[in-house]
Amino acid sequence: MNGAAILPGTPNATAIAFFLAFVSLTLAITWWAARRTRTTEEFFAAGRRITGRQNGFALAGDYMSAASFLGIAGLVATSGFDGLIYSTGWLVGWPVVLFLIAEPLRNLGRYTFADVVSFRLRQRPVRIAAALGALAVVALYLIAQMVGAGNLIKLMFGLSYQTAIVIVGAVMLAYVLFGGMIATTWVQIVKAALLLGGAALLALLVLARFGFNPLRLFAAAADQYGAAVLAPGKLISSPWEAVSLGLALMFGTAGLPHILMRFYTVPDAPSARQSVFWATGLIGSFYLLTFVLGFGAMVLVGHDAIVAVDKGGNMAAPLLAEALGGTPLLGFIAAVAFATILAVVAGLTLSGAAALSHDLWVNVVRNGNAPHAEQLRVARIASVMLGILAVALGLSFKGQNVAFMVGLAFALAASGNFPALVLSIYWRGYTTAGAVASIVTGTLAAATLIVLSPTVQVDILHHAHAWFPLRNPALVSMPLAFLVGVAISLAAPEAAASDGYAAKERRMILGER
Repeated sequence: MNGAAILPGTPNATAIAFFLAFVSLTLAITWWAARRTRTTEEFFAAGRRITGRQNGFALAGDYMSAASFLGIAGLVATSGFDGLIYSTGWLVGWPVVLFLIAEPLRNLGRYTFADVVSFRLRQRPVRIAAALGALAVVALYLIAQMVGAGNLIKLMFGLSYQTAIVIVGAVMLAYVLFGGMIATTWVQIVKAALLLGGAALLALLVLARFGFNPLRLFAAAADQYGAAVLAPGKLISSPWEAVSLGLALMFGTAGLPHILMRFYTVPDAPSARQSVFWATGLIGSFYLLTFVLGFGAMVLVGHDAIVAVDKGGNMAAPLLAEALGGTPLLGFIAAVAFATILAVVAGLTLSGAAALSHDLWVNVVRNGNAPHAEQLRVARIASVMLGILAVALGLSFKGQNVAFMVGLAFALAASGNFPALVLSIYWRGYTTAGAVASIVTGTLAAATLIVLSPTVQVDILHHAHAWFPLRNPALVSMPLAFLVGVAISLAAPEAAASDGYAAKERRMILGER
């Protein structure tokens, strides 16, 4: 059964047909949404008219990225049990969002998490720091999505990697520029339904080969590759490495700008909580399926065949589809994966545009006095700039495993954004200087340690040793951000920030506007 028959670079008519059908459907949604996107609130927050259930599906669509579908399946297929740490880490981050973030975020903010952090602090310095931190996360997250897209189109459509990246950028910009958050939300809902359906179909076909008994699947993997594939240690051997990665995945969820932005699309705090409830159920179901897909690809396709097509292992799920259902199923799964990437890239671009236009332009450059037409124009210009950046990043990071790259983005979010968000919401003594210091320290520490880690020093630069031993820096950078934020706030108290805490707390609980 090993060894898929796919010829990389050979055009797949089924994939092209499904892809064109999805793009046609979503462009129709964009046309419909464009007629309803006339204000900044509609562009960034869909007019706050999305229901809790709809937003839960959209959150799942935003979160179940190329890293989830392509990357985790690839990591499990090439590394075995250890790939599960990504599924577990990403899932357990949602209770953190539910109990700590969702309701206060909805009640305190308008479009970005910087609204919350700066609520009772001095606007200008906090917004500059928060916007730059958000843009750093968005940029790193975009890399994984664009790399996954480039590999898919190269594999399925017979186009070059470079052409694939440009196509993704162009279609994504159409969603964001014309439809804003309304179009992006419905594209994500459609994509979530397609992705869950496609993953469930693949998992059922895999289990059917083993009498619908997962234990027989795992036993077959152990027979082919040894019992080590069912034990931890093949991908992550150090306990410190596992803890650091787990911290990044769990707390990074609550610091992702494009996820946090979704809570502003619902009308009230109860709807925000309902969103998380639906999203958690959908995402949990999906991650259980990716584990079956990874082991299925390991057994039915084979490690060598997967790595031969893409050294990062990102094509394990499409290759599994080809092994199970031939070219038609391969075409459908490839188109679903591509839809996944388009929807997530659109969400990322929109959150980056909000940071550039709402935080930097409107509240820093224009001191909150920009008219709505100008805000909308700047938001669209920012979207174009981020689209160009996404294409450039995709071209530069060809060949990286997308789940691993997103893991680094989560480390940045957990270190730069999460500490500032939690401290600003729950600690009266948090100050402007403390907020800026924690965001800057967490972001710079995580970015610096990533550069000094084996990921860059050994894997990319091919040095013999790395300056920093851990591949994921969250174990050091996240506590450091908390420590610096608390220490600076205690060293220089800010009376105005402390006095404003009561008003913030009342609005956080009651949702006053």
